[in-house]
Amino acid sequence: MTTLALHHAGVEIDGRQLIQEASLTLSPGQLTAFIGPNGAGKTTLLRLLAGLWQPTEGVVTLNGRKLSQFKRRLLAQQIAFVPQNTEINFAFSVKDIVMMGRNPHLGRFVPENLSDHECVEQAMLKTDILHLANRPVTELSGGERQRVVIARSLATLAPIILLDEPTASLDIAHALEILDLLKALSEAGQTIAFSMHDINTAVRYANQLVLVHQGRIVDLGLPEHVLTEAVMNKVFGVKIEKMLTSTGKSFFYLSL
Repeated sequence: MTTLALHHAGVEIDGRQLIQEASLTLSPGQLTAFIGPNGAGKTTLLRLLAGLWQPTEGVVTLNGRKLSQFKRRLLAQQIAFVPQNTEINFAFSVKDIVMMGRNPHLGRFVPENLSDHECVEQAMLKTDILHLANRPVTELSGGERQRVVIARSLATLAPIILLDEPTASLDIAHALEILDLLKALSEAGQTIAFSMHDINTAVRYANQLVLVHQGRIVDLGLPEHVLTEAVMNKVFGVKIEKMLTSTGKSFFYLSL
């Protein structure tokens, strides 16, 4: 079982404490949403979990072993990270970009095999970009490029996928398709975590919420336990009321 965890982790840069005393565990089958105001620390937490940033206090572990003890290539086989903004300035084809997700599994100067091409094709199918396979990525819209980057993460076959605002540049239909895909992956046993501003969408899909405020994890757990009206009002600084939908899910709205 692949488990990723923070243990009293913190990040300090130039005397500023970005994250303090953060502890949480991401496990297979979980779809975790990080929510909180702008600048709360959601992206920093995801970068810590991905091993892109090193904690200045505490540790980050994968299956009980410090991330700092893993070679970068091996870590890339286990954890895929999708940033919110990805600059691609060279006119690689969409298929070439997605194929880069196979790099952690390939030896130096070893060409891709049939299995690699099948992984890439499946990743493009799942993200609805197979028809764009031969297009230069520089000719795509922002939403299409985002789906390409998500497909690249799927092509790694990493058991853990971390995504920073994965639907921010997508239209409604493709945003829901990506979230449905992430939910299906988690239900199949992968560990999926993403940050999101849309609280109602996070509640609809996630089975674990991590509420972040001023660099601290305020609460985490089941959405219905984390998102109380009092906590939401305090963290987001507005009056928010909660209602239940016909399916029993919580729905939040701003009251006038």
